[in-house]
Amino acid sequence: MNDIRYGLLLPAGVAQLAAGGSARALVDLVVAAEQRGFDSAWVGDSLLRARVEPLTLLAAAATATDRITLGTAALIPAYRNPVHAALTLSSLDLLSRGRLVLGVGAGFPGISEPEFDLSGVRFRTRFSHLDDTVRLWRQLWSGNSNPFHGKVFQYDWLPEVPLPHRPGGPPIWLAGATPAALRRTAHLYDGWLPYPPEVSEYESGLTTIRNTARSAGRDETAITPALFATVNIDDNLTRGRAALSSYAETTYRMPLDQVGKIQVMITGSSKQVAAQLNQYIRAGANHILIRIAAISPDSFATQLDRVTDLIHSQRRATEEPLHA
Repeated sequence: MNDIRYGLLLPAGVAQLAAGGSARALVDLVVAAEQRGFDSAWVGDSLLRARVEPLTLLAAAATATDRITLGTAALIPAYRNPVHAALTLSSLDLLSRGRLVLGVGAGFPGISEPEFDLSGVRFRTRFSHLDDTVRLWRQLWSGNSNPFHGKVFQYDWLPEVPLPHRPGGPPIWLAGATPAALRRTAHLYDGWLPYPPEVSEYESGLTTIRNTARSAGRDETAITPALFATVNIDDNLTRGRAALSSYAETTYRMPLDQVGKIQVMITGSSKQVAAQLNQYIRAGANHILIRIAAISPDSFATQLDRVTDLIHSQRRATEEPLHA
């Protein structure tokens, strides 16, 4: 537990903007997160739930910061032309000087179908589409513009793109925890970014990934185990659950009980939240991405102070035995 990293999801949705936030304030927030000691800052992607476009926001953040990792949680590549996206992402990696990490996903059944229809991508081929996209990106980022023939994409000609700052391009983490997603993470991806509500699901999923990677001849330690966790810190548990409920309704138009069966949603005092996060850390997670369950700028600012104190106390707790 001595090398745990903490990230912050940026509140870039229209609900936060309508409550008084601004796109420029999001860039300032990344700067503040870097100053507060966060290791990474992340932004989501959606067509149904309107938000500031993630790659545009990260490009602005890249020029305003020096150290912090910049990531997507999670980008849906199907919404973009894959070749042009390779150019955009390579440019973003250059702007950030190699600080980009791409969490990617293939949408969610029952929710994402209209977005795929709008993008001209068949939902039933979404996994092959995603894996082809990742392989195509890596080919172009290596300087190889030879023809590409995958399960979905058939390109007899490809353009060159500027080489990313990081050789081979930014790491790509898969957001998903189905058995198929675990296998694909083990074979193709650089990290795992799930949000399972049960620690046992996380632990068994990570074990499967590592065993499968070893069987495939991959170095299991090259796959970063991350966690996407929604958090509201409040000593009053009833008030904290009400904040999670309001966030679930506003963000997903779904009740907390329903969202909580899909995603890890945590509330309680700082010690209680830390204890729950530490369960996932003991299960193997080493990069904790925190989404603050708050809509208005004032409530977000209050929560940000509490989350900042939490990660500093977490770091002190792991350092103290070293100095004993």
